[in-house]
Amino acid sequence: MRPVLAAAICFLLLRSCAHAIRSFPSELSHDVRVKFLEAPEYRNGPGCPKLDGDGGGGGGAGSLVRVAMTLDFEYLRGTVAAVHSVLRHASCPENVFFHFVASASADRESLAGILRTAFPSLGFRIYGFDDGSVGRLISSSVRHALENPLNYARSYLADLLEPFVERVIYLDSDVILVDDILKLWTVPLTGSRVIGAPEYCHANFAKYFSEEFWSDAELPKVFAGKRPCYFNTGVMVMDLVRWREGDYRRRIEGWMEIQRERRIYELGSLPPFLLVFGGDIEPIDRRWNQHGLGGDNVVNSCRALHPGPVSLLHWSGKGKPWTRLDLKMPCPVDSLWMPYDLHSSKDSPLAARRL
Repeated sequence: MRPVLAAAICFLLLRSCAHAIRSFPSELSHDVRVKFLEAPEYRNGPGCPKLDGDGGGGGGAGSLVRVAMTLDFEYLRGTVAAVHSVLRHASCPENVFFHFVASASADRESLAGILRTAFPSLGFRIYGFDDGSVGRLISSSVRHALENPLNYARSYLADLLEPFVERVIYLDSDVILVDDILKLWTVPLTGSRVIGAPEYCHANFAKYFSEEFWSDAELPKVFAGKRPCYFNTGVMVMDLVRWREGDYRRRIEGWMEIQRERRIYELGSLPPFLLVFGGDIEPIDRRWNQHGLGGDNVVNSCRALHPGPVSLLHWSGKGKPWTRLDLKMPCPVDSLWMPYDLHSSKDSPLAARRL
């Protein structure tokens, strides 16, 4: 806890951010003018490998840390803060390349313009995701937001991204890193494992599936010979080569088809991942996903940090820090998100420094 607070305080007190505020037309964000400040310019530290090209065409592939995220106007403020946090703590920020997935119907040119305003030197590419490709498979969830087709884009990364992209770190838009992302990038996926994520074996794994599932004579056999544990899909290291070879997109879709017919779970895009990968993932240190900070999926509630070291904070759950801050009803942990907020509201730390 203390290192996280120290990082936040140091960022607020020591960073000088004399850049202009840019604005965009109101129709871009549900009739709310989108304004973001330009982030400080983060440069590589000593010893960082030099890149050939910008990484978007495969240049410098061996030296890049590739991060995949979804991108839309509803969660844009969170995405910008997440990117800011990655760059702020990266030992080689110029070697981080972002692969953003947006709805094919979204104004991707405007989204790209906003990103370039906030991060003029950022290496990134935006990919269009056909909502209809997964829309027919989505069933209702405990929270309407979980039914957004973009929540399922992580299952299609191997198809959307170029074949030369062999590995990515997938991050949700409601995370903040307070550690060097290179440490997460270099986690090995041993054996034939396709993904790595923090596991939580103390959680009641059975609750993620319905009685319909557990009472069936065949369905639970998917876990035969395994010790499945809960893991959160908001932070994953993914081997896209093995994913493509094993056709894991199709395996996930197969479970979604069963769900449409028989209602075997309640929680959106998570259970299909548990069904396909439960008991067979690379366990990553839990410091890389301090999740649940958004509270319950139904009720917006405040939660405290768990004991122990923290490298990544995750506001999974109903409550998002930017919403609670705007409503003047923040949770204590939301103060840890604020230093990375580039939105130009008068309450953002960077905006306040420019008044």
